[in-house]
Amino acid sequence: MIKPQHHAVVVIGAGIAGAAIANELIERGQTVCVIDQAAGPATGCSSHAFAIAHPHVGRGAPRLLRLTRIAFLLAEERWGATWNQHGIFQPTKKEKAFDRAEVSAHLRALELDESLAIALDEVDAERICGIKQSGVWLPRGASMSLAEASKKLLQARSGLTTCWNQAAVKLEQSKDSWLLLNKENAVICSADKVVIAAGANTKALMESLQVRLPLRPVRGQLSIFSVSEKSPWAQELPGVGLSGDGYCLPARASQDGRRLWMVGSSYDEGEDDALPRESSDQFNREQARVLLSFAQGNLADLESHGSFVGIRCVAGDRLPMIGALIQRPGIFMASAFGSRGVLWSALSAKLIAAQVLDDAALLARLGLTADLLAALAPARFLAGAAPSALGALASNSKPIFPSAPKAR
Repeated sequence: MIKPQHHAVVVIGAGIAGAAIANELIERGQTVCVIDQAAGPATGCSSHAFAIAHPHVGRGAPRLLRLTRIAFLLAEERWGATWNQHGIFQPTKKEKAFDRAEVSAHLRALELDESLAIALDEVDAERICGIKQSGVWLPRGASMSLAEASKKLLQARSGLTTCWNQAAVKLEQSKDSWLLLNKENAVICSADKVVIAAGANTKALMESLQVRLPLRPVRGQLSIFSVSEKSPWAQELPGVGLSGDGYCLPARASQDGRRLWMVGSSYDEGEDDALPRESSDQFNREQARVLLSFAQGNLADLESHGSFVGIRCVAGDRLPMIGALIQRPGIFMASAFGSRGVLWSALSAKLIAAQVLDDAALLARLGLTADLLAALAPARFLAGAAPSALGALASNSKPIFPSAPKAR
């Protein structure tokens, strides 16, 4: 019988989070084994080719605002050639009056200078973005293919071992190592440290460690619409991304002269059905009309051309879970990314690498203060959690799931 291999670090999951974390560790001199139940990288939610990225500029949730700014800057630096910067416009909510001076002051308070966010009235928004609405222009907003990025990060290289078609369903401690077991209870391999970045499978893996976390699936469907050049919609389609109740990417020309337009996404909390639904396409048509403030638009002109369904994972407080599981030394996790996989994967790569290597100075340089680390720590959901090694107290409050928003 061949003895299972032992590794210094194993990353479970070859999506964008696992790929980014593995790559960061290798760049910092570690050897890493990436394990996935699929035959290659980015086969789940990370097969998404139209993910968007921008800093969060809403009101409230101050830790989220600070974290998305840090994560956006890290993402912009990390993704390189796969980063498609086209700018994203965030329209003012219809029920709210627009005060340019007030919005500008809010953006500065969030440490978002004009290279990142600019308040625009309707006149300037139409001139700069082609959008006849007031709002916030995010000139460095971008989109990218998670699949392309994941595959590039996991190309063969020194320090990287990949193990495909292996589903790790259970973790057990054996002396100073962790054993990864399959559904037959056979050991796949062992490791000094394990990073769980397994998307929707993260919850079951954590439960094998007797750790219950409030992770829930969220089904999201992105619709690709085909629009005739003769349709009134053709004159309304944006040349920039839009983010509000839903989001869309810039429309692009197809070979037959029609326009292709990506709009998303539905938000079905607690569901994990990956099959496309016509009802979700219809939901996105209605979101499209609101995004463009085009009430007279005939929804039938937005013809279905394709779709993408992703099963995302969210936590009770809508923040990601990133970092060491201090109750199980040697276990780290990156999960609950929701609709911000582009941002949180870049942040998790730095944060987890710093914790694996015990490099607190790196966290300080990134601006990850103790309160932000505590806000991300998986331990915040565990009753009686002890202080982390960095001195950030975890919350022991009972998680409460807020009602799902209309769209995300």
